[in-house]
This record gives sequence, structure tokens and C-alpha cells, in this order.
Amino acid sequence: MKLPPACCRLQTLGAALGVCVTIGFTVQLLGGPFRRRVPAAPAGRPPAPCQPRTHLVFLKTHKTGGSSVVNLLHRFGEARGLRFALPHRYQFGYPSPFRAERVKGYRPGGPPFDIICHHMRFNLTEVQKVMPNDSFYFSIVRDPGTLGESAFAYYRAVAPAFRQAPSLAAFLAAPQRFYEPGARGNHYARNLQWFDFGLPAAGDGAAVAAALAGLERTFALVLLAEHFDESLVLLREALCWPEEAVAAFAHNGRPAGGSPRVSPAQAARLRAWNGLDWALYAHLNRSFWRRAEAFGAARLREEVARLRQRRAALARRCLRGGGPLPARAIPDSRLRPFQPPGRAQILGYALRAGLPPAERERCARLATPELQYKDILDRRQFGGGNASVPPGG
Repeated sequence: MKLPPACCRLQTLGAALGVCVTIGFTVQLLGGPFRRRVPAAPAGRPPAPCQPRTHLVFLKTHKTGGSSVVNLLHRFGEARGLRFALPHRYQFGYPSPFRAERVKGYRPGGPPFDIICHHMRFNLTEVQKVMPNDSFYFSIVRDPGTLGESAFAYYRAVAPAFRQAPSLAAFLAAPQRFYEPGARGNHYARNLQWFDFGLPAAGDGAAVAAALAGLERTFALVLLAEHFDESLVLLREALCWPEEAVAAFAHNGRPAGGSPRVSPAQAARLRAWNGLDWALYAHLNRSFWRRAEAFGAARLREEVARLRQRRAALARRCLRGGGPLPARAIPDSRLRPFQPPGRAQILGYALRAGLPPAERERCARLATPELQYKDILDRRQFGGGNASVPPGG
């Protein structure tokens, strides 16, 4: 989704962050993209070759496609023997703000970590205690007009506001009827991305703008879920990685047609209800497309095409059926994705039979869900099992 240029003045946010007010401050914010310019090389001198970035902070936001990014980070780091900052379980004390002590094996002055990429509520000061000063910070966002439906399906069992509503349509008709601020689990029901970024409460346009300015000083790149492949290309360039390093299967997805389509009116209501998320997304959307323009439209299309061809070839070679399957059709529990309480069905992958051992291992890593892969990395770093046996092997 590529947003139109700014066209109107900033409006004051009301308590309910209504539709008109939301659109007003959003389009104003579109005029302030963040983009870090790389100085040009002196005339007559070719640019110095870049070095692959290996100190990485990925803020994995909820219901934005972050699990697919985590898979490629897991594979890149494991193949190069990098050290992951891992949670003791599967999240860093979420929804509480991140603290360094939540990282397994962390101690002040201890061995450094290279990559942190599991769910947290972002807290820069504490992350900086764990990660090197030259770390590359990036994240991913999604239009709240579609994220809201996904969150409603996935978190209905844990968010009281969603659980009490008989349907998404009923919730959107009168969200204040079901939503109680501060109730445990209700952070999933409103402005979830703003919450994940650890941004402060903002009651007016000036506060929103200040929060976004602070965010862009920290995060060098923010991907767009709606343009995932274009995002991977821009990420690959920013990290100076080879093209094959960002080839990944989609993880944590739902069946096509398995979720109701959000009508334009519902999308507008979701954006209004999640007004801070809409401001965040609109601002970062504008930044993303400016960065894409600097990369070059033709170059971007060509590299996206190569990425999709590479992914399709891997799927044909690795996967039984050539694509995602329901969890019940995946016999190997090490490849079977977690299924949340409620009706949401999460797809995963099964490997083709007869793959040679080395190829089977590579394919298994592409197909391994986030939770199981985290356990593999945990065993590699801390022992407690045979981490060399891949799922499906």
C-alpha cells in the first residue's frame, strides 16, 4: 500500500481518535520522511565495498510478518556462528518493557551478542546494554486497517475486548463498549504497534510527531508487511548481504480465504480506532517509498523478481506439495507451527521425501517455525540436547 502525498494540515487528536482527525494528522506526518543519506564517493573514485552487517536489532512487532524475518535472521546467524540474545522462554517478558536481565546468559561486561530478534516491548536504554554500539536497528509495520482483523482472530482468547465481542463487526460498531484501558491483554486490541515500539502515550499531534521523530533516530529501516519482498531487497542492501540470504518462506500465515475480508468501511474504522498505529504506519510508509525511489524503481523490480524466482525454486525443491500446509498435515512436530487458542489456523511446511542429507538440513531450516528454531539456537549456545539434528532429519 503506497500512500498519497500530504495534502492537509495537522489536526488535533480527540479522545476517540476519530476518522477525520486521524486522517488529518496522518497525512501531515507523511511530509516528514526519515531517510539516512549515504555520502557519495569523491569524483573519480569508486565507492568502497561494504561489509556485511552482523550486529542486528530486529524489533519483531505483532501480526506484521515478523516471523518470516526472524527465520532468515536465525539462518544467517546460525550459519555464521553468531551469538543470539535469546529469551529464557520465547519472549522477553512481554508485555512488560524489555530489560537486559531477560536475556539468557547476559551479564554486564560479559560476552557480546550479535543478533536480538524475538518479541519484546522496545526499551532502547536496556537494549543498548545488551547489543553492540554499531548495531543496525530495524523493524516491520503493517496497515492497521488489516492488522486489526488479524489481531482480532489471533488474540481473541487473551484480549478481553475481543473476547467479549461476538464478531469483528460488532466490535467495530462500538469498540468502547468492549474495551477497558489497562485491562490485562487489551494492549492487543488497540494501537498494538505503537505499544510494541514502546512509544509514550500521545494525546495530540505534537506529541505524536515527537514520538515518531524519536523512533526515526533509532531505527535505520522499517519494512512494510504489504510490500514484503520489496522490503527484503532494501534490507539486503542496507545489510550488505548476498541476495540468497533473504530468500525465505512465509511463516505464521493463515489459509487463503480462511479469514473474512475487511471491507473499506471496516478498514477505515480500524484505522480510526488504532489512530496512533495509523499515524505510525503512514509516516513510515512515506519513508519506505522514498528509500525505494533512491534505490531505483527498475532495479527494485528486477531484484524482487529474482527473489521470488529463488523462493519458488526452493519451494519446489524442499516442500511437500510445494507450499504451506495445515498443521494437522505436518507429521514432524519439529516443523509443526504453534496453534493459538481459538479459531485461527496457522500454516506450516512439510519436507519432500528423499532429499539428500545436506539439502534436507537446509530445507528444514527454511521450514522450521520460530519457536522450534529458537530451541535449536538455545541448545547450540547453552547445551542441553543434540542441536545438530535438524527438524525433519
